Amino acid sequence: MKTARYWHLRDDALIECTLCPRHCRIADGKHGACLVRQRNGDELIAASYGLICGLAVDPIEKKPLYHFLPGSSVLSFGTVGCNLTCKFCQNCHLSRAARLEGTAITPEEIAEAAIRSGCESVAFTYNEPLVFLEFAVDTAKVCHAYGLKTVAVTNGWIEADARKEFYAYMDAANVDLKAFTDRFYQKLCGATLQPVLDTLVYIMRETGVHLEVTTLLIPGWNDSPAEIDAMTKWAVASLGPDVPWHFSAYRPTREWNEAPPTPVESLLQAKSIAEHNGLRRVHLGNIHIAK
Repeated sequence: MKTARYWHLRDDALIECTLCPRHCRIADGKHGACLVRQRNGDELIAASYGLICGLAVDPIEKKPLYHFLPGSSVLSFGTVGCNLTCKFCQNCHLSRAARLEGTAITPEEIAEAAIRSGCESVAFTYNEPLVFLEFAVDTAKVCHAYGLKTVAVTNGWIEADARKEFYAYMDAANVDLKAFTDRFYQKLCGATLQPVLDTLVYIMRETGVHLEVTTLLIPGWNDSPAEIDAMTKWAVASLGPDVPWHFSAYRPTREWNEAPPTPVESLLQAKSIAEHNGLRRVHLGNIHIAK
């Protein structure tokens, strides 16, 4: 078993996890909301350490990263669990898995698989890599020793101390800024907006990590012109005009279908607003636009 980091034993005998802003308080034999940070006696365990669910070679643009090692291949993998509860999650079979599962693998085996597959980087993706921070960091260290770059595809909802460690070992990140209102984060994700904004600013101003941002536009929830205007003005002021931004189309799923598919017009409108506000690298995803 791998001991987790970022927790302490409270005076009331509960363990408080301080990895993310949720600060789960965990009794013996229980786990945090993410599923994978589990208590064993007076210790918090990183229960998904060394387990993977899915291992695939992808184009780097699929992450999506359009301005980091363009045209290259990336070895992608994830585990199970997430610290958010997004109702519209596209990988809910992993993020909200009922139990631990996966195939055992070592950081060295992941790096060697990437080399054999002709990849230039390894991506922590599919589920939220912040909840398997210990495994991601150890794997990143080995990848760097092999000359590989590392990529995080993440929700950015993390506390400051853990954030500093995690991004010290990442070369690139695509962070989901799911909306620009607390209403959205609270009602649909069980989370809050400000820690994600803090992560974006930290990456851009305090690290050398290549940053790109993705916003999934969900009709009636986060696609109003006023919200897009406020979000992209904040982006230019806080992150700079050159941060690449991906507006992606939502598709209803069996688990959550309380909004229609994103119209092409909404994506084009978001792109127009963003560019008017000064963003220079705006991309549209998950939709075909006839030329």
